[in-house]
Amino acid sequence: MPLIEHLLELRKRLMWAALSILAGGIGGWFVSDLVLEVLTGPLKQQGGRIATINFPSVTSAFDVRFEIAIIVGVVLASPIWLYQIFAFLTPAFTRQEKKYVFGFFFSAVPLFLAGCAAGAFVIPHIVGLMVSFAPGGTSSLLDGKGYLDFALRLLLVVGIAFVLPVFLVLLNFTGVLQGRTILKSWRIAILAVTIFTAVATPSADIVSMLLLAIPMIILYFVAVGIALLHDRRKARRDAAVLEGAGTL
Repeated sequence: MPLIEHLLELRKRLMWAALSILAGGIGGWFVSDLVLEVLTGPLKQQGGRIATINFPSVTSAFDVRFEIAIIVGVVLASPIWLYQIFAFLTPAFTRQEKKYVFGFFFSAVPLFLAGCAAGAFVIPHIVGLMVSFAPGGTSSLLDGKGYLDFALRLLLVVGIAFVLPVFLVLLNFTGVLQGRTILKSWRIAILAVTIFTAVATPSADIVSMLLLAIPMIILYFVAVGIALLHDRRKARRDAAVLEGAGTL
């Protein structure tokens, strides 16, 4: 495609992605109270300590509810905006490669949702650790927007991080990256995962950091294994074609 057509295609994909998130956000608005109750649930499970959130300004409660609606919209619309990402890439691929693209799309959606679930799983551990530093019998008053910014960001960022190995495999299947190249970077990958999980979780919470890092590292090596297997099969096919051509 010429550059202008790529830009027009990108605008169309972004528009559909934005509309899907907006539609999901409308639904998220109506369930925001339920989501807020779930996210603040860990605060009620700290025996001997009281931890509550407060809204220090007039607009804080609205801002929190709006942010919840948008994040819920992103999660609900994930099949659509992920599809738009993969669909934007397909014009650059051959017919054979397009089959890979849509195959990876059906892997990316459950991985994104699994990442969001992993983030939700570690939130109680993080909250428990942070609140445990308060002396027994005391109360912790947490800024509502700050607390929910942290929780919602964790869900979304971990969900996206879980999808990244899919793109590594996709780049391998389309011939951009070799499996050996991906494997050679395993030290950098582990370091990147460690830094990412350290930033995404409080630095003192080693347990939550490990709970996030371990599945991400496993997914990386699964991607490496798939890429190496694909390279081996491709090498065998190429050798068979060359042998057949030599016979002719």
